[in-house]
Amino acid sequence: MRLLTQIRRASTQATRRRVVITGTGAVTPLANNAAESWQRLLAGESAISRLGVEFKGLPCQVAAQIPRERLEIDKHLTKSDLKLMSPATQFAVIAADEALAASRLQPKELSEEQRERFGVCVGMGMFDLSEVYGAFQQLQRGYNRVSPYFVPRLLPNMACGHISMRHGLRGPNHSVSTACATGAHAIGDAMRFIRNGDADLMLAGSGEACIDPLSIAGFCRLRALSTAFNDNPAVASRPFDKARDGFVMGEGSAVLVLEELEHARARGAPILAELLGYGLSGDAHHITSPSEDGAGATLAMRRAIADACVKPEDIRYVNAHATSTPTGDRIEAHAISRVFGEHKTNVFVSSTKGAHGHLLGSSGNLEALFVVHACAENKLPPSINVENLDVDANVVTKTCNWPEDQSRRIALKNSFGFGGTNASLCIASFAE
Repeated sequence: MRLLTQIRRASTQATRRRVVITGTGAVTPLANNAAESWQRLLAGESAISRLGVEFKGLPCQVAAQIPRERLEIDKHLTKSDLKLMSPATQFAVIAADEALAASRLQPKELSEEQRERFGVCVGMGMFDLSEVYGAFQQLQRGYNRVSPYFVPRLLPNMACGHISMRHGLRGPNHSVSTACATGAHAIGDAMRFIRNGDADLMLAGSGEACIDPLSIAGFCRLRALSTAFNDNPAVASRPFDKARDGFVMGEGSAVLVLEELEHARARGAPILAELLGYGLSGDAHHITSPSEDGAGATLAMRRAIADACVKPEDIRYVNAHATSTPTGDRIEAHAISRVFGEHKTNVFVSSTKGAHGHLLGSSGNLEALFVVHACAENKLPPSINVENLDVDANVVTKTCNWPEDQSRRIALKNSFGFGGTNASLCIASFAE
């Protein structure tokens, strides 16, 4: 049976199209771009701060926000763009522009045929509730007060649409909305479009901007947000720490350029990493809580490993979904143990949400971006604020190098969402 599995693996690897990452772009609470966000993450910095007066009276008083004055958004988008785009879409468009530049791509200079093979897979987990509340207030003043752009600004697929229109991309135009697994699903789906021959290039990721009083109130009512560290925001998000009491909301976007290997080679593109595998599953358990045995997370990881045609022993790092909730972090750690068995002591684990908070639908893609850079640069990003480890896992608390005994750096990136939707990506350093 083992020999048959090895033959099937070899056959699959020999025939299917390989997918590499050739560019990254990001707008995050840490910084306005991917490179600086990565450096601040490695430095162990936190971007979480106290919320403004408009959030007064809510149990949670902290979030990881993007200061709009720091972003200088008018340098990236026109006044017309700002009317048409919600904040989440704005972030995604800016991140996509950076990813294209990093990949040395100028779509408008490509031929018509090339742009027909260039797609966009950018999702959104949840639209900004303040948009709805604001429009309703305008309606109270009269029908004509409601903006004609209200509905287009709300649609989750509009980030995808605006990016494709901005660059003339006529390949697959596909938007994902799977709660906090959105970004990871978008990247995995985009990989499959390339593997299946539907595209040669894909922009993949997600955008999210939900830090408003109504959203914070709603998550507080679910008892999902941290409330114990309102006076010390920098330590409020603490995945795997015994004192964790809920997640901290973040906002932003990350977009990757995925490309078929031979296409990337032909144009001399910078190859950062390779996307090896993608696994999906459902918990079939509860609207917000994962099952205690971590069955859904276990299935997603095992399926990603199988799709990547690697063995569990080949993987030495897991970038966890761990959001800093008491139950979720523990269950994910248990699932990792189930997947790796005796090998788990050789697997490093970290969640970067201590630095940038939980970006909801944009968490999986941002953290996948960090895994890409980890593979490319031989660095493992830390889980910060871990003072008293509360799970049975080999958690990285300080930036370090990958194990020297590994010939190729291979990692898993987990993302899980409300409704029991799970995704796991297998990402590796590039090897000929």
